[in-house]
Amino acid sequence: MKNYPPEFKADAVALYGSRPEVTIRSVAADLGINPETLRNWVRAAGASRPRGRRTQEPDQPPALLEAESAALRKKVRELEEEREILRKAAKYFAGETRW
Repeated sequence: MKNYPPEFKADAVALYGSRPEVTIRSVAADLGINPETLRNWVRAAGASRPRGRRTQEPDQPPALLEAESAALRKKVRELEEEREILRKAAKYFAGETRW
């Protein structure tokens, strides 16, 4: 059985706790240690994370997101209309230059 310095253990647990998207297995692989060893260190340190999928709450309330979405849809429609006008104008002027 290997003995690891307390600083290494603390750093490994802190690394696991600071990155919610990683698993014990991936952190252990990065550090070159057994996943069960890291799991025991995490348990001993009392550093636990909630189980299950985490849902990120939006930074803005739904009403603001809906209003922004509506404004963006309107802008997309305007840009599509402008693009169509430019396309028709280019087609028209291309036809005029062919004699």
